[in-house]
Amino acid sequence: MRFSIFTLAAGATLGLVAQPALAQNATLNARIAQLAMQEEPKVIAWRRDIHEHPELGNTETRTAALIAAHLKKLGLEVQTGVAHTGVVGILRSGKPGPVVALRADMDGLPITESNGLPFASKVKTTYLGQPVGVMHACGHDTHVAMLMGAAEVLSQVKAELPGTVKFIFQPAEEGSVPGMEGGAKLMVKEGVLDKPEVEAIFGVHIQAQTEVGTLAYRSGGEMASSDRFTIKVHGKGAHGAYPWNSVDPVVTAAQIVIGLQTIVSREVKLTDDAAVVTVGTINGGVRYNVIPPDVELSGTIRALNPEVQQHIWASVRRIATNIAESAGATADVNIEPYVPVTNNDPALTARMLPTLQAVAGSANVREIKPVTGGEDFSFYQQKVPGLFLFVGGMTRSQDPATAADHHTAGFRIDESGLTLGVKTLATLAINYLNANNR
Repeated sequence: MRFSIFTLAAGATLGLVAQPALAQNATLNARIAQLAMQEEPKVIAWRRDIHEHPELGNTETRTAALIAAHLKKLGLEVQTGVAHTGVVGILRSGKPGPVVALRADMDGLPITESNGLPFASKVKTTYLGQPVGVMHACGHDTHVAMLMGAAEVLSQVKAELPGTVKFIFQPAEEGSVPGMEGGAKLMVKEGVLDKPEVEAIFGVHIQAQTEVGTLAYRSGGEMASSDRFTIKVHGKGAHGAYPWNSVDPVVTAAQIVIGLQTIVSREVKLTDDAAVVTVGTINGGVRYNVIPPDVELSGTIRALNPEVQQHIWASVRRIATNIAESAGATADVNIEPYVPVTNNDPALTARMLPTLQAVAGSANVREIKPVTGGEDFSFYQQKVPGLFLFVGGMTRSQDPATAADHHTAGFRIDESGLTLGVKTLATLAINYLNANNR
């Protein structure tokens, strides 16, 4: 309750500051809404084309070429090959003012599509040695199309913009092959937020279980940090008929899996912070009657608080090594940080809330509880204030329980929700520039 009251009070106070700027922008915002509606057929066509031709992280060459050609046609400065396949477009108004960035991710997933869409992907590839399909199973195709639409809309009102807009089309949000750097972290490392220096950044993500026409956000920690861990259990192999001759790594690994589940249930104060420890793979052995010498586990750690994250890391190491030792085995634990918490800057969120309400209608904008999914948009937020939103992509009146989840073969979205994404991105940019023009 205390958090809700604080949020409303902060929103109300900062909203009063922002209202005059919003009033001044009313005509321009209405123009953006009109242009976004006109762009809808193009945005849907781009989305379907990209959906039918998905590409995995750091291999998005076709997608990048499509984006670059579009941005050049609009007369933007275009940079290609950023973080392998990323594309950056720069729209300079010619007037002094701040620099704001808008970001979309481009990559698909190694999933074979089965949703029956007429433009479903038929692309096949080999991923980690396994034959698999490629699919836009998280909506990155819609993100690209919406940002392409926003670039066209803002290009048409260029003369009325103070400052500069950067359009960041990022590869490999879902990650790339092991050992290959990529994603937002590499984009930042290669200077995407510099020259010109970005002051604030906005991004959107389609949501398959949220009705079209709605926007969802959270001030502060919105999405969890995401880390990968591997535990290699080393024992002693033996014939399955003579287990007393072994130090059984299979039994030891099973005990470690159970032990790890006590971290969240017994060590994390769940009334304050959510967390997850999930074991996703167990690999060991080649024959049913042979006890192998080694077993490997891998999984994911999610947290919404950096202190909780560090506590979980220490607990994973302690539990795995101590259980292994008690069985006469050993355990090597490796934890690989992937993305930090997606943390929406509270002041920026409060300042831009009136814009969200103006774009979608106050009744269609809601603050949500944090989620344990991860997003590498967080790397941009470590450098500059950022706001990351969810755009509804589920058909109105549909039961969310019947909507296929993200990262599944049946994933699909209602394309009528894309225009709101275009309007939101474009309006956030122009209202921020006008409110912060110095």
